[in-house]
Amino acid sequence: MISGDGSTQGGAAEFTAEGLGAVLQEACRQADLESGGAELIRIGSNAVYRLAAVPVVARIARDPDALGEMKRVVRLARWLEAERFPATRVWGGVEQPLVVAGRVVTFWESAQEREEYGTVEELADLLRRLHWLEEPESLRLPYFDPFAKLSDSLRRLGGVSGVSGEDREFLEERAGRLQKEYDRIDFVLPFGMIHGDANVGNVLRHRDGSAVLIDLDGFALAPREWDLVLTAMYYERYGWHTREEYREFVYRYGFDLMNWPGYSVLADVRELMMVAWMGQHMATSGKSAGEFARRVQSLRTGEGRKEWKPF
Repeated sequence: MISGDGSTQGGAAEFTAEGLGAVLQEACRQADLESGGAELIRIGSNAVYRLAAVPVVARIARDPDALGEMKRVVRLARWLEAERFPATRVWGGVEQPLVVAGRVVTFWESAQEREEYGTVEELADLLRRLHWLEEPESLRLPYFDPFAKLSDSLRRLGGVSGVSGEDREFLEERAGRLQKEYDRIDFVLPFGMIHGDANVGNVLRHRDGSAVLIDLDGFALAPREWDLVLTAMYYERYGWHTREEYREFVYRYGFDLMNWPGYSVLADVRELMMVAWMGQHMATSGKSAGEFARRVQSLRTGEGRKEWKPF
């Protein structure tokens, strides 16, 4: 259920279940949608609500300056639909994005009434098909700069209660070393459009039985290896995928990232991005705080990655 009076902080509604309730109500009013009974699915980089009256999902961006980015995501989604690529679809009942109480809101067609994830094999099929597409210049996709993202995340940790100066310094030093190693990598896959957060958690089962790619915010231009590294890491480092799942992923996509010399550096960079992201959420979640501490300790010692929990 939704609630809240939409009180603002820094010019935008507070990014909490209470603060975003009024944002959702007003956005639905403008879109001529019923907000009553809406279910808050999760709060992360976006607050995601499933509406009760119609098969529509509302997404409210955490970043109050996300308007330009969300405009690009809406254009991208419409282009993918024109290409008949199986991805999440923008709901067409209103011009989007909307800005309500300083928050950017978009509406999307709901894949089905409950969240059912696709398989690793389907992720491989979707990525192979995606990587064959040639994006138009009109999309104006950004170039993927992992260290710009990482630097921003580490900077934000300075304002997070519970992140020690020692931990932040350790992570910054690790980032500096990895950037030097990353600059020496020879990529072998073509440069082009990537999803940017390609993992099985971003593949949903549609009500028609097909698998669709969701969370289009990270689309960018980059070496395609970036779209393969999470599945490899989830298998090799954390045990979140089985050997057979990873073998099938490699077979379906046609390339084994773990046999490429740059894999370990790419995985280290992506892993550090994951840890920094977790740290940004620890002030509002005891679960995130515990996981952040576990992950930092693993980076320090090189042990305990099998104890990491997926988020």
